[in-house]
Amino acid sequence: MKPDARTADIRFIIRRFNPEREARPHWQEYTVKVRPGMTVLEALHHIREEHDATLSWRSSCRMGVCGSCGMVINGLPRLACSTQVLDVSSKTLRLEPLWNFDIVKDLVADETPMFAMHASVQPYLVRRDDRDAAQADAEYRQTPPQLVDYLQFSYCIKCGLCMAACPTVATDRGYLGPMPLTAAQRYNADSRDQGSARRRGRLDAPGGAFHCHFAGECSRVCPKGVDPARAIQLLKQSLVFSRGG
Repeated sequence: MKPDARTADIRFIIRRFNPEREARPHWQEYTVKVRPGMTVLEALHHIREEHDATLSWRSSCRMGVCGSCGMVINGLPRLACSTQVLDVSSKTLRLEPLWNFDIVKDLVADETPMFAMHASVQPYLVRRDDRDAAQADAEYRQTPPQLVDYLQFSYCIKCGLCMAACPTVATDRGYLGPMPLTAAQRYNADSRDQGSARRRGRLDAPGGAFHCHFAGECSRVCPKGVDPARAIQLLKQSLVFSRGG
């Protein structure tokens, strides 16, 4: 088979770190012949198969659904599976683990704190009477406008890109962050939910919604168009109204 004239030799500069063996991260370079349409994730598989079997990253679905392959690609948090190499660079690609998280190994970020923050906002339907949910014999009906109130925010795949891009998360580990706050707004805006009062103590406290400085970077990097910045502003508005102010 003749080589595709459209292929390009791309230099991959990858931040490597194995905390069990190294005191600090270092950069390692690989050269990959990239064809049109090749994703960053495909290139990483090529590097591991042909150059370095020790390279580590996290991935699963390869379809932009699971959110597990988030990493910083040429200075911007992206999903490796849905980012084509030649759409980003024709010469050099720089890969890092997601910012604002500790590193497990190489490109694998420890997202445990993010999911703990997420759990703390009770991201599920809350009903005042538990028997109402446990013994329900029919669906909770919603009108199309009621669905629209939260639908956009339900598209979140919890990839952590918004957390990596957020300057407030970078400076304050006590801040809930855009992903958990968006989840809170998603359920507060759901007509079937009755748990906004239970969530208020966590959301209207230091590190909660009002700690957002509205930089908007979370919405810029979101791969699903969730717009966390908008969700947080709506959440702030509802919290103010709940205070009676």
